[in-house]
Amino acid sequence: MYLVTGATGGLGRRIIRLLREREQAVRAFVRLTSRYGELESRGAQIFIGDLLENRDIQKACQGVQYVISAHGSNATTRGGAQALDYRANIDLIDAAKDSGVQHFVFISVLGADRGYEDAPVFKAKWAVEQYLKNSGLNYTILRPSGFSSNLIPLAEQFRQTGIYLLVGDPQSRTSIVSTDDLARIAVESATTAAATNQILAVGGPEVLDRAEIPKIFGRIFDREPLILNPPIVALDAVRTVLGLVNPSVQKSLGTLRTLLDNEFFCTPAEIANLESIFNFKLETLEAFLRRYVSV
Repeated sequence: MYLVTGATGGLGRRIIRLLREREQAVRAFVRLTSRYGELESRGAQIFIGDLLENRDIQKACQGVQYVISAHGSNATTRGGAQALDYRANIDLIDAAKDSGVQHFVFISVLGADRGYEDAPVFKAKWAVEQYLKNSGLNYTILRPSGFSSNLIPLAEQFRQTGIYLLVGDPQSRTSIVSTDDLARIAVESATTAAATNQILAVGGPEVLDRAEIPKIFGRIFDREPLILNPPIVALDAVRTVLGLVNPSVQKSLGTLRTLLDNEFFCTPAEIANLESIFNFKLETLEAFLRRYVSV
């Protein structure tokens, strides 16, 4: 039995879909207010609970062999990164150990080890990584770059308008990972010996300048992109104004600023290592988008 947190997110849904296609038993940890009908129809066992409640986590881990922690916080999360990205994962690791879980797969973030002081999510993920490594559990820590699925709404918006908003340095490099590939790696990490007790950077097979993304959109939709490129200081101004009204939102935007103001890409050697461990070729960003967006 697999337990998947973040089950209704873009990555979690793909993980559960793949597990069910492989006829694996899976328990989906969901909130009562979330939309989990698809997961239930695929044969996942639905566990309704709250990751901020330790007793729910303990119940969810009973009878589980593998845990895939794929949840994360956003600007509206109660308690923010401290509560969901950090505390919930610490409780999940403890409960997994108490329940005799065989392997724990943790979805971290590329750059978690760089010490970004203004990025609560990065700091939380780094602290969880250290805790998991010292827990005694068999683990795999995956550090993905940006998710390709996050670009689907932007691609659909581009299809309508031809406009692409690119905040910050257009020459900043990235290697956005196919969310389908990441789901497969997460699933197979639990039972792949070469992935045991490893920290793996996970990205797409190409290192792209961020300016290449609207060009990809342009090729897919056969139209010339209109790129709006405000400087990063524009986001700083927005953060300052929001901070006067809601300091927690200002803190959460620190993670966004970190993502926009730094490079997040995998080296060719890291990609070759992934493809060797999991024995498949990683998908390019353009190939992923062509499968998902309507032309």
